[in-house]
Amino acid sequence: MRDLEVPGRSPVHAPECMAATSHPLATQTAVQVLNSGGNAMDAAIAACAVQCVVEPSSTGIGGDNFCIYAPEGSDQLIAFNGSGRAPAAATAAWYRSKGISMIERQSPHAVTIPGAIDAWDTLARNHGRKQLGELLQPAIRYARDGYPISSRVSIDLKRESNNILKDKATAKVFMPNGRTPEVGEMHRQPELAATLLKIANHGRDAFYKGEVAADIVEFLQKNGGLQTMKDFSAAKGNYVVPIKTNFRGYDVYQCPPNGQGVIALLLLNIMSESRLCGHNPLSVERIHEEIEAGRFAYRDRNLYLADPMHANVPTDWLLSHDLAKQIYAAIDPNIAMSSLPRFNAPQHPSTVYISVVDKNRNCCSFINTLFSDLGSVLMAPQSGVVLHNRAQGFVIDPHHPNCIARRKRPLHTIIPGMVCKNNRAVMPYGVMGGQYQAFGHMQFLTRLFDYGLDIQEAQDYPRFFPNPYNGTVEIEATIPTDIQRKLKAKGHHLARPLKPIGGSQAIWIDYDQNVLTAGSDPRKDGCAIGC
Repeated sequence: MRDLEVPGRSPVHAPECMAATSHPLATQTAVQVLNSGGNAMDAAIAACAVQCVVEPSSTGIGGDNFCIYAPEGSDQLIAFNGSGRAPAAATAAWYRSKGISMIERQSPHAVTIPGAIDAWDTLARNHGRKQLGELLQPAIRYARDGYPISSRVSIDLKRESNNILKDKATAKVFMPNGRTPEVGEMHRQPELAATLLKIANHGRDAFYKGEVAADIVEFLQKNGGLQTMKDFSAAKGNYVVPIKTNFRGYDVYQCPPNGQGVIALLLLNIMSESRLCGHNPLSVERIHEEIEAGRFAYRDRNLYLADPMHANVPTDWLLSHDLAKQIYAAIDPNIAMSSLPRFNAPQHPSTVYISVVDKNRNCCSFINTLFSDLGSVLMAPQSGVVLHNRAQGFVIDPHHPNCIARRKRPLHTIIPGMVCKNNRAVMPYGVMGGQYQAFGHMQFLTRLFDYGLDIQEAQDYPRFFPNPYNGTVEIEATIPTDIQRKLKAKGHHLARPLKPIGGSQAIWIDYDQNVLTAGSDPRKDGCAIGC
């Protein structure tokens, strides 16, 4: 229960429907769609389209999408993988022949074929009540007529100023006066508005087969990219079978690989072994355990996670409680391990989030991504489409399961979540923040279920994250200095994050009271609104 004398947010309660996003204009759009007869899927798509305009640093139509959907609150979940694939000409041998040993962010090679528009179209047709063209209208209006720049968006754009200036089209839109727009300043994206209107009038093919695709392909090829019109016309997402684990009596569902949802479940399995539950999730002992668990889990993510259509991903092993027990037993409670022991794996050949629940208890867990802020920071000049940098999830090592290959999907960080109990969905939830997301799922759910924080408190609480690439522990300044000092004494190398760690939204369903309760992360500009 929140202390009302301490600055912060209260959870939002409502009887009929609820939407929670990282931008207030998107949340408002979702509620308007719900009130006009749309369902949770319609509301999520419309809200996401708005965010692709008003929160351009976080997401865009040149990105990817994943979704988990619970029809009428059933635990018979529907999951969709809308992540894009590498071009058909992409091979490790080609990159090595060009002297490319890693994929740079602001290069055409960082761009896989965007999957978001195909995902929206498929999900709207199969599970929505409204046409995609209608759902895109609010986004079109904001892109054409303008929207005010919010606080987090202003900060994120300003941080990317140097990269924006490297691309003429991106600079024209986001630095028209030689600077990024300030908080409260009106901003427009007329080229993007025209592109969204084409999609609204002519459907997904306007993006994948028409002038928009031609603009993107011409731009990428001009800069050395391998993408072709055939790659775009072949783009197609697919339905997948969710994976799950049970944590504290709740079934937690994720999309399967190529996303890192399996690592979120592995972390929950590890922490289910912990007895450091109770009153304080920020004790030195508990933080140390979570850091070490995260280091193990992300080590395994980087070793084994890949596109299962191209590599043998040991999902069952990663979800096994035997692995979780081995990892937990290997954690030294007194000191950070300098090197992590390996465990025997099976042999094998290394964003914005939206939560919506409607009056019929359809639950939508929906996530859309550009990966880095403004993705690759490359914009197709005529269509105004900012392109993601998801191909940076690949490696160029032919012996690694996540090596780039023809029409292969990269390791993906975005992961929508769904919690169920007694054969019903009780909480669509998600955490943003790139690499942090799997760790963030564990932090949010353990603070909710192990420590009894409410749905807003569990998102407000200070965060930390063991960076899987440089060995440091990113730690927010709100964690007490005494705790930080003791963590350093255990051997952890602490560092301030470049920006607040992650973002999140969640909606809890109380079937007995028929009440929805939601929270929205204060690290973003968004909110939850009910009706």
